This record gives sequence, C-alpha cells and structure tokens, in this order.
Amino acid sequence: MKDLLQKLRRNGMGPLIGLALICIALTLLSDRFFSASNILNIARQVSINTLLAVGMTFVIISGGIDLSVGSILAFAGALAAGALASGMDTGIVLLYACLIGLAGGALNGLLIAYGRIAPFVATLGTMTLFRGATLIYTEGRPVRAVEEGFNALGGGYLGPIPTPVVITAVMVFLAWFVLNRMTVGRRVFAIGGNEEAAVLSGIKSTYSKIFVYAVSGLMCGLAGAILTSRLMSAQPTAGAGYELDAIAAVVLGGTSLSGGQGGVLGTLIGALIIGVLDNGLNILNVSSFYQQAVKGIVILIAVLLDRRNAARG
Repeated sequence: MKDLLQKLRRNGMGPLIGLALICIALTLLSDRFFSASNILNIARQVSINTLLAVGMTFVIISGGIDLSVGSILAFAGALAAGALASGMDTGIVLLYACLIGLAGGALNGLLIAYGRIAPFVATLGTMTLFRGATLIYTEGRPVRAVEEGFNALGGGYLGPIPTPVVITAVMVFLAWFVLNRMTVGRRVFAIGGNEEAAVLSGIKSTYSKIFVYAVSGLMCGLAGAILTSRLMSAQPTAGAGYELDAIAAVVLGGTSLSGGQGGVLGTLIGALIIGVLDNGLNILNVSSFYQQAVKGIVILIAVLLDRRNAARG
C-alpha cells in the first residue's frame, strides 16, 4: 500500500488522494455531507474560485502571480450590474463583463511585460486601483442586478446541474486544451521553466506574459458576472481575499510556484479541496476562526511539499 501511494504521488495523483481522504473523513463524521443536494451545493460554491484559479494557473505556470483577481472580479461585476440596470441584454452584459476583465488582466500584462514591474508589485497596485474604482463607481453601495435571464446565469440549472458548474466545466476543458494542445500553451510552460532559454529559442516572452494575465482577467470578468447574477446585486467589497483562495487552489493542485510546471486539472482538484473543507467544517459547526486555521495549515503543507519536490527536481 505504501509503494502504491508513493507511485500515485509521483504521477501527480497526490491532490486527488488528499481530496478522496477528506471526503471519506467528512462522510464518516456527518451523514449530511455525502448527499446529492450537498454535492451540488459544493459544486456551485466552488465554481467561482475554480474560474479564478484556472486563470491563476496560467499566470503561475508562466512564473508570475496575480493579486488583483478579486478586485477585477468586483469591478467587472459592478459595471455589469450597471449595464443591466441601463437595459442592456443579458448576453451583452455577460460579454461586457468578460471584456472588462480581459482589459484589466491585459493592463497587468502590459505593466509586467513592458513596464518591467515585478508581478507581485504590479498586481498589488492594480488590486488597489480596481478596488478603488469599484468603490467610486458604486459609491460604496450595492448595485441591484435583478433580471430573470441574467439571474439564471448564477442561480439557474441546466437539467439537474447548476449553470455555474456547467460554465466552469467548459472553461476548465478549454483552459486544459490551450495549455496542453496549443502552441501558445507550450510557450507559457517554456517561459515559466526558463525565460532566458525560451527567448533565445525565439519565443516572445512579452506576448506570452500579456496573454496569461489577459486570460486571468477574462476568468475574473466571467466570475464577476456569475457572482453578481447569483447575489442579484454587485457588492463593492465582492472578491475581497479571493486571490488567496485562488492561489491556494493552484498550489494544492500541484502547480509549482517557481513556474514551468502544473495544470488546470490539478487546480480543479485544489479548488474542490478548499470547497469541501469549507463545506464540511460548516456542517460540523466548526468555528470560522478554526476554519481559517485549518485552511492555512493545508496551504502550508502544500507549499512545503512543492518546495520539497522542487528541491528533488
């Protein structure tokens, strides 16, 4: 059994094993956990973080970091709610939110690629910028977003499956395809693994950096529209702290913080680990203070394992 577990870990199955063990433990501790309604509830709750984490995966594989995802989500959601209030069609509102997110992410990419600002510093600045812009636009108050078609985006169902879950599944597949089957994805891995060697081989690292941050922003815009739809309003403080959960999901999924290694399927498992932990601890009536501590311990373990694997490599 020990040899089998070691083999699975070497094959990148460690996060999946961890998720399975957490689910088994919570099922034994509560008969409410492993029910169809609760599983669908977890899937809906996880969808927002998964979208942000998928975009973050592109960024971290390229060797960067994005602290602005929560603020871009809030900004896109607020402008989407305003557009909906002005009478804009639901489909156009969704596209509008995605384009706002795309533009915000591209701004990060431009600052990093051409401004040569460190990703941490650049996205820290835009995190504050977009949060301030959101507060200015909303005047610190929620913006109502009630329209049947738009609200179905975050609160509806496609058959028995919540709409956000279907959208997230599609985006995870598309992201996997881009990273693993397209040239642009191989370039992302190349600049994350060794940027200097990638440039010498003819890869334009500036374009790749703008691309990964634009993808991250696009996911933020989509997540912002879904969250606004689900809450039926755009909250000026929406997305606060979401960047930490997104980074945690990426790291838990096995993507290296050093860049050049990882994938969106692992990120999906990482997001599920965080969602399952939050849900299970709520069912067990564990204090929110202890929940934060447990999450912190899990993230630290994941980072330590990442450093250990990097050292072995």
